[in-house]
Amino acid sequence: MNQKRISLLAALVAAIVILVLLWIVLGRDHGNSADQRGDAIMTTYSGHGGTFKNPIVDMDTPDPSVVYKDGFYYMTFTHNGADIMVMKSRTIDFRHAKRKVVWYPPFGTMYSANLWAPELQYIQGKWYIYFAADDGNNENHRMYVLEAVSDDPLGEYEFRGKVDDGSDKWAIDGLVMEHEEQLYFVWSGWEGDVNISQNTYIAPMSDPLTISGPRVLLSEPLYEWERAGGPPYIQEGQAILKHNGRLFIAYSGAGSWTPFYSIGLLALQEGGNPLEPEHWSKVEQPLMKMNEEIDVFGPGHNSFTTSPDGTETWIVYHATSGIHDGWNNRKARAERVAWDDQGMPILNGPLAIETAIAVPAGEGIYYAKHAKVADGELLFELIPSRHATEMPILLHYRSEGSDSSAVLFVNEEEWGGVELAETAHQDIGYVWVIVPFNEGMNTIKVQLEEGAALEAIEITRYEAENAQAGKGAYAESNPFASGWGAVLGDSTDEGELQFSNFVVPEAGEYELRIAASNRGDAEQQLQISINGKKAKVITIEPGERQHFNTILLSVKLDKGINEIVIKNLSSAIALDYIDILKS
Repeated sequence: MNQKRISLLAALVAAIVILVLLWIVLGRDHGNSADQRGDAIMTTYSGHGGTFKNPIVDMDTPDPSVVYKDGFYYMTFTHNGADIMVMKSRTIDFRHAKRKVVWYPPFGTMYSANLWAPELQYIQGKWYIYFAADDGNNENHRMYVLEAVSDDPLGEYEFRGKVDDGSDKWAIDGLVMEHEEQLYFVWSGWEGDVNISQNTYIAPMSDPLTISGPRVLLSEPLYEWERAGGPPYIQEGQAILKHNGRLFIAYSGAGSWTPFYSIGLLALQEGGNPLEPEHWSKVEQPLMKMNEEIDVFGPGHNSFTTSPDGTETWIVYHATSGIHDGWNNRKARAERVAWDDQGMPILNGPLAIETAIAVPAGEGIYYAKHAKVADGELLFELIPSRHATEMPILLHYRSEGSDSSAVLFVNEEEWGGVELAETAHQDIGYVWVIVPFNEGMNTIKVQLEEGAALEAIEITRYEAENAQAGKGAYAESNPFASGWGAVLGDSTDEGELQFSNFVVPEAGEYELRIAASNRGDAEQQLQISINGKKAKVITIEPGERQHFNTILLSVKLDKGINEIVIKNLSSAIALDYIDILKS
């Protein structure tokens, strides 16, 4: 064999060895589980994952405006047209959010009635709420603004007056757009004094309170889908969307009182001037519209927000579940925005309320940088629990050079110490503990030994009602459950529940704590498979109807995303949640 063939053979063998090693490493670390964010391999831990279901709140929340900042999601919405409420939540699911009415309009003014579509925005270091209001007569709707007195969106606001473009024409759904260090006001308005159509207008601003130039007509409702249910013909609910240097204005078209209400899109050309209508193009078909097959109607009046880690864009919109609901039963829903090769947004919904959706990337992590600091102690607030219970807490920490420890206080009472094993340089260590919570909002305070640093904490609980049910299994509300409900089987005894976004920071042995109720007279057996591997069997003994017993199960999980499937759910079984700890 000549030297050239020997060299080629050696190169081929080396390539095969490298591929085998890569396969071993990736297979050991990540398994075969699919990432719902595009089959990407998880290389860094960004939270325990989990899923949620729409709607994201248990009350009517039309015209939702959602902002993520410093560890919390904030939402405002049309609250019966009577006042302005703001919600504060650790997650994009607002069912357990803190709620507060932050402003009541004074009686007998031009802005005392019909408060519509408040828009919460953080602009140039301050919080503002823009809203439409009138004196009881719709033709007098104009735009107004509140400015927060403090840096707390749930704190006090000062009324700062009308946002006036000089035309004094009917105006609603206004908000500020920031583009290339310039402010603009974008809103829905009438051309004259008669309600023929609502158009999209824009004007320059000198500051967040002041329009500094004449209004410019950007777009009119001319497409057939925009004119459904009219006259009047509608473009409203404008929302600003940015991605990779591109600028968009989403809007809602068709009558908001009809199931045809849909979301459209305007796109600014690269390098375009936002005040030049010809620099904008309008997408012919809506990005999102009703889906009769899954009973989602009138999706619209949205806002855009981010995932906690900043890598994803999310849309929050309202929709109804009945074709004749009209303005009733409009509840906020959410889903992730995808992007095509041309940088245009893609919406895969609306999604059915039975669909389990992977939570925003990084959700569930309570970062130390967002905690309150006092005397070297870190205080994490607004940790919700529906009932008095015990829940697992995962601490992310660093302890370079030696072992260390921390002391935990739960609701101001000392819970106990936690040993923190030494970590390598720049590595993060993980340790689980189980602590008691009270009903309502809870606090956790962490006191660290010198040399240790806390990165974050999280509650590693997976609610069953948010997982994907199938083969006759279904989720229903349950006041005795940990979250908003539980999952039940049916008479076929073949129900399944799939936890498809079950994430752990390192491969190894873990303990699952499965909360379940057996309302029958005989024991029930469930099969549990991990990442498609051979199923394990757990037995659930008969018990009280609304009492959830905890079954412990030791399993081996891959680093990153895992899939856990529970099978053979019968009508006697109700599943509440799965907690996870490292064995």
